[in-house]
Order: sequence, then C-alpha cells, then structure tokens
Amino acid sequence: MKFIVKLFPEITIKSRPVRKRFIQRLQNNLQIMLRRVDDDIRVSLFWDKLEVVLPEEKLQFRDQVCSVMSKTSGIQAFIEVEEFELGSFHEAFEHAQKAYQERLVGKTFKVRVKRSGKHEFKSIDLERYIGGGLLEHCDTQGVDVRNPDQYVDLEVKDQKLFVFNKIYKGLGGYPLGTQEAVLSLISGGFDSVVSSYMTMRRGSKTHFLFFNLGGKAHQMGVEQVALHLWQQYGSCARVKFISVPFSEVVGDILQNVHHSFMGVVLKRQMMRAAEKVADFMKIDALVTGESIAQVSSQTLPNLAVIDRATTKVIIRPLITTDKQEIVDQTKALGCFDLVASIPEYCGVISDRPTTRAKLEKVESEELNLDVEILERALEQVKSVKIDDIVKNLTAQSEIETLSKVSDMQKIVDIRAPHEQAKKPLNMPGCDIILAPFYELESLMVQWSDEFEYLLYCDRGIMSQLHAQSLQEKGALNVKVYRPE
Repeated sequence: MKFIVKLFPEITIKSRPVRKRFIQRLQNNLQIMLRRVDDDIRVSLFWDKLEVVLPEEKLQFRDQVCSVMSKTSGIQAFIEVEEFELGSFHEAFEHAQKAYQERLVGKTFKVRVKRSGKHEFKSIDLERYIGGGLLEHCDTQGVDVRNPDQYVDLEVKDQKLFVFNKIYKGLGGYPLGTQEAVLSLISGGFDSVVSSYMTMRRGSKTHFLFFNLGGKAHQMGVEQVALHLWQQYGSCARVKFISVPFSEVVGDILQNVHHSFMGVVLKRQMMRAAEKVADFMKIDALVTGESIAQVSSQTLPNLAVIDRATTKVIIRPLITTDKQEIVDQTKALGCFDLVASIPEYCGVISDRPTTRAKLEKVESEELNLDVEILERALEQVKSVKIDDIVKNLTAQSEIETLSKVSDMQKIVDIRAPHEQAKKPLNMPGCDIILAPFYELESLMVQWSDEFEYLLYCDRGIMSQLHAQSLQEKGALNVKVYRPE
C-alpha cells in the first residue's frame, strides 16, 4: 500500500535550498515516527511530495500509519493509492471503476489524470476513455468539469498506474524542527495547551515551562497534558518539561504589592524567571496563551507592561481568539477531558484589578518585593526530558473531603489574607486557623498529631492540591473541608 504525501503549500513557495531543507526534515520526522510502528515502512523523498510505502504483508498497521501522518505538521494532505502495472485503457478503466463505483452513485464527477514519463497517449485521452466508461457503467449524475461532486484521480508514472482511493486532511504548518525552538509557559489550562500546539504546528520545537503554584498534584496533572500534546503532535523531537516552584513568589506578591497590581506583577515575575530559563537553554522566544481582554491582566496596556519585564520575544498565538474557539480546539486535539480536570490555578486573585497599569507605578510596587525569593525559586528549577515523564507519573490519590467538623478537627483557611478579610469563614464553635497557602509548609510543623486539619478555600481546588502535597510530605492528618 502506498500513500502520496502532499506538502503544505507555503513550503512549495520557499527558495530552492529552504524548500529542500523543509522536505528533508519532514521525511526525517515521518521516518522517526513510522519506524515506531514498523521498521519496514519506507518514506521516499521527491521534489513535490513524499511517498510512504506500507508492505502488503503489514496492512494491519494501516490505521496507525494514517494516524501518524494526520498528526504530523508540514502535511497538507495524504492520499491512499493503489498501484498497478499500466496496461490498456480498458484495464485502467476497470481499476478506476472498482475504486470509485460506490462513491459516484448519484453524483457528478470529473476524471483527472496526472502523467509523467514517455507514453504514446496524452493525459486527456485516458481521462476521456475512463470518464466515458464510468458514465456508461456507473449510476452517476453525469460529468461536470467545472464543479463536480467527486473527482476521480489517477496518476501514471512511466509504466505504473496509481488509483487514488482516499484523501486525508493533514495538519498543514511547517515540519517540526524547521523553525527555532521556543519555551512555552504551560499552566495545563485550555489557553496554554492550544498555544503550545500552535507553535509546534508552525515548526518550532516547543519546550514546556510550568510555574508550580499547587504542589506535586498540580504538577502531575500538567505533566500529563504536556506529555499527551507531545506524544500526539511532537514526538519526533526531544523536548524538556521545566518546573519552577512559585508559591513563595506568589506569597511575596500577596503581602507586598497593592491588590490592583498583583496580576500584572505576577506575570512580570514569571517573565523574568522564564527569561533566565530561556537564556540557559539558548532560546529567544517565550510563548503564552494570552488573548486580548480575556482577563484583566490581558488588556493591551497591561500586556505592554508585562512585555517590559523581559528582553525575549513573547509569542501569543491566541491573541485575538475567542475562548470558545480555544475550548473547541482542545476537543479537536483530543485533550479536552484531561485539560478540564486540571484547575486554572492562579495564585493571585486581585480585588478590583487595574486594566491600565502604568509601568512606573508597577515598578514602584515591585521595589517592595524580596529579590532573593525569585532567585531561590530559580535555584530550585527542575528539568526532565518529556518522554521520561511517563516513568514518573503515578496515580493521583483523591484526598478525603468532609462537610462536617468534629471536636478533634480544625479548619485551616488557606485563602490569601485579603480574601479572608473580605469574606470571613463564619463557623461558630469551630477552631479556625488562618494560614495562607504560601505559609502552609512552615506552619504545619506547629500542628499537633492529636487533631485532623481540614483545608478550606472557596472552590475546593487549592485545598485539594495543597492537602495532596502535605500528605506526600508526611502530614497524613490533613483532609479537605467543603461546606454543604
């Protein structure tokens, strides 16, 4: 079985050396991935296409081969073809009839023959013969050379006849690795997942950078999303998953920055950290999932202030994309359910955030920050090869959630101080400990083994994640409180 791989049109308009490099990269990418399916699959390179040959005795791998090609950037379409010896015109008609008879019922059609090599006939001669035969022997609505319902495509190459059975749509884009590498800030949410995919599709080797605000459990969820994305759309390139512990940085912001600037300052701190990681990896561009005005920190004035925190190029593939389009794209990528199970975890929820931040005011607020905290976070950066993640992932245990509190249990309110003050937790008769999430690890050493500690937050997400993290550190008397 043979597949003809059509190139993404933008590849064909490149200069000769660039086009050659792009096609060679696409061939190499396909060879790497198809070799994992079966060693005998061949990928041949031509100036205007690639050909993938699956041996007849290996047809059980057909669906896997199609799946790989449908998820490989640089391919506009690929066509499943049958190969025959070029015999008489009537034999060619019989092959075409067998392949297209059912598809032509009740439809108009046009025969197209592409020919290369030396022959005693022209392409139009074969088109007319096959078209006449199909018109006479198939239940069609006739020939329509301008706007047919169905094309009947064949190719003659020297003494071989190829009949096109089925055309599959490809991803388009450029072959992965033909563009410079980028560092994508991934939170596990819809936006960052889709933006990462878009740079991969455009040919950039895309590494993942995760700012950990929710402990090991949160990181495990994001690792699974990144792994899925890489396995499906980028596994021909080795990339890294880098995590930066950022809870202490968030705590510094919550305590020392005016509430209206917290979101912008957090993004600027992330950009500063990302720049350091990118410098180490010799990468010039950062990728984010920001879209104009989707949240307060993403207004154009605020984005301009955020950009000033780094000298790197910030790529925002989704900058004018609607949220529903982004969500729909995750469904198309096959990771909607996985992404939906991971919270859009943001450590800073500003009260009346500014939408028109001024650089000088933001810089003034940042003078209150402890620079050593960001430096400590960067000293704890961890990097792992993306394909090693699967070895490290373990099943995430669900922390027990309670709706009632007994005498031997204490509630721990882990919300930020301004949230605690704005909406105090009113629980008469209950012992409530105010412990912002960024102070949990330092405060837990004071807790008694005689009591159970029930973590509380507004939505139950932060409490679940931090309870998981504390249990992993040995605090088995930690659970979650969610009022009915």
